Amino acid sequence: MAKVAEIVVDALLEAGAKRCWGIVGDTINHFTDAVRKSDLCWVHVRHEEAGGLAAGGEAYFTGELVVCAGTCGPGTLHFVNGMFESHRNGAPVVLIASDVARAETGLGFPQELDQRKIYEQYSVFCEYISHPDQARRITVQAAQAALTKGGVAVVIVNGDMFEEDSKDDLPWSVHRPKSHLRPVDAELDALAEKLNAAGTVTLYAGIGARDAKPQLVALAQKLAAPIAHTSRSKEFIEPDNPYNIGMIGILGNKAGVEAIDAADVMLCLGTDFAYTQFYPGQEKIVQIDRDPTHIGRRAPVGMGLVGDVGATIDALLDRLKQKNDKSHLEAARKQWKKDLDGYADEAEESDPSLIHPQFVTHTLDRLAAPDAIFTADGGSPMVWLLRHLTANGQRNFLTSLLHGTMANAYPQAMGAAAAYPDRQVISMSGDGGMTMLMGDLLTLKQEKLPVKILIYNNGSLGFVEMEQRVEGLLDSYTGLENPDFAKLAEVCGLKGWRVENADDLEGAMAEWLAADGPAVLDVRVNRVELVMPPKVEAGQVASTALFGMKAVLDGRAREVISLLRDNFLR
Repeated sequence: MAKVAEIVVDALLEAGAKRCWGIVGDTINHFTDAVRKSDLCWVHVRHEEAGGLAAGGEAYFTGELVVCAGTCGPGTLHFVNGMFESHRNGAPVVLIASDVARAETGLGFPQELDQRKIYEQYSVFCEYISHPDQARRITVQAAQAALTKGGVAVVIVNGDMFEEDSKDDLPWSVHRPKSHLRPVDAELDALAEKLNAAGTVTLYAGIGARDAKPQLVALAQKLAAPIAHTSRSKEFIEPDNPYNIGMIGILGNKAGVEAIDAADVMLCLGTDFAYTQFYPGQEKIVQIDRDPTHIGRRAPVGMGLVGDVGATIDALLDRLKQKNDKSHLEAARKQWKKDLDGYADEAEESDPSLIHPQFVTHTLDRLAAPDAIFTADGGSPMVWLLRHLTANGQRNFLTSLLHGTMANAYPQAMGAAAAYPDRQVISMSGDGGMTMLMGDLLTLKQEKLPVKILIYNNGSLGFVEMEQRVEGLLDSYTGLENPDFAKLAEVCGLKGWRVENADDLEGAMAEWLAADGPAVLDVRVNRVELVMPPKVEAGQVASTALFGMKAVLDGRAREVISLLRDNFLR
């Protein structure tokens, strides 16, 4: 006989889990005691949301199972945002969500809530352990779903259930089978006919092409096609790829957008990128995805096929004719070079007292380790990562591109640092994101996680401020009164640096990166910084001009002059 808590922990260990992130208490006390007696490492955080983000970061980078555990009511609810972010990233996480004792269920007992209603909307598995003899079976099903489907699985356990005994006499275990999925021959023939007849083709690759870069390059060579990519695909599409032309979308660049517009066929591979306005007309789009429910989900498509990107291209290549006209490809490459030059120009500093975030990020790109792991907060830091960091095939990147949350960066970096203690792990944090979950700076110290936190300190919710201005509104309620983050870090037992002049940045950043253990670099950056999309529409210009007029009338002429000087006259 074994206790349910012991069985759950053992099943998670057998599934490959190494760490459990959470805060101890009441309904999980017997579970955490079982963790204490096992090889599963408990990581104590100060806020469950940070724990959920950290677990998701670890699981995303490793591809292996990571565990969270929360007490009933508030404990589990605090995990919600971290779990939703992790699920949307496809990170294999199991959440042990505890509930009140069974004798109190349905009676309005303090801290009772219906966990299933909360988590079944965004999980790959969500189920109660309703009987002690289900403990291993349910836990194994949850772990297998998280690992094979990619996402968060939730096991709900009443607190008193953990104490129950079970025979545990059936050897339930996790299976991780591999398979290749590709369209049938008739569909591949039809696709080949369409591509052979097309004068110009642009490939558009997403996260579903992660393991298919050699096939993508071979396809691009055969079709003389440029490869645009989604933001999440940066780290594996860009390196050593002569066909890469960058991203499309509001965070993208001109080369990608123009290559899509100029193509007779846009071949979407492993992506259903969210923003419909960046797609061409229906008949131009061919979409290949292993999930049939994703076909045509974001934009109407002329042809949709179900398959893994690599396996589908392998089956397609011999059906294609070699295209020798490279004018479409060369035009895209030429524009991509201009885009890169433009990013470099943005990073040049003319006034040392006005530090541009692009300059900070270019300096980071130059000084950071070749195999560094980077996370970035949703908002402006996400843009600086995507546009100004070099993907070299060794570096890894994670930011909140699907869930769009604040405060994701340094908690996700905690998970990466726990998994890869010998690699440089850098969090690119906004001042808004940092202050939202600031308490877990203490976790970095207590758990000895050597995360390097770069804070883009502009005294505002900068991305929101930009959104308001582009819509012609006066920016409202976005200002932040921040502490000296370097001094705050030191109070928490971390090392800290503060930079207010561009001439001091490189020296301070080099010391910060070389520091033992966790450290904070607080950089005062320009507040009035627009994130320019690859195509500026007339309406956006008009709205920004409208903001300018309103700001002048509101007595903020100096700010308008700064906006023009720093973003349009540089």
